[in-house]
Amino acid sequence: MALQQIVQQTVEGLGFELVDVERSAGGLLRVTIDVPWQRPEAGQAAAERYITVDDCEAVTRQLQFALEVGSIDYQRLEVSSPGIDRPLRREDDLERFEGELIDLTLKAPLGAAAGGQVAANRKKFRGRLERAEGGGWQITWSDEPAPRPGQRVGRKRESAPLQVLGFEWDELREARLAPVVNFKGRAGRTPQTD
Repeated sequence: MALQQIVQQTVEGLGFELVDVERSAGGLLRVTIDVPWQRPEAGQAAAERYITVDDCEAVTRQLQFALEVGSIDYQRLEVSSPGIDRPLRREDDLERFEGELIDLTLKAPLGAAAGGQVAANRKKFRGRLERAEGGGWQITWSDEPAPRPGQRVGRKRESAPLQVLGFEWDELREARLAPVVNFKGRAGRTPQTD
């Protein structure tokens, strides 16, 4: 049995989703796991559950056994969560992270199809992932730089226009969540009162 099959069967058998399997120099085998996503019911919010150290430990133990039985040679095994810049590997991931800020790289530059608003040789974009009206996906972004912390922004200043790029899954070379760190806590949390 191939490495990918052994790892996928083991990870999914433990109730997790396999995001990536990577072999590196020096015999490092890196496995990235996540919590399986299920479409929320209409009117319900998606449940938030994250990969814990205990989850990684359980997968590591089971993988060590499965890889030994499958005679897969490796020096070191590393099991981890995808992190804040999670790669989007399947089209289902786009639906899962709709509304999030993503970085994407196209397989081919835009060419003249962009209508002159975007450089014709541009392949990398960062924007908000949305479902396109006619089907497919789009990202929306502004090329205006974000104001620095503490910087005053004048009221008369016009903001740069929003730009939209439609794309299909097969046009992507790579897509991942954009790493956004907020040190002020999660948005929408209300302080508890006793």
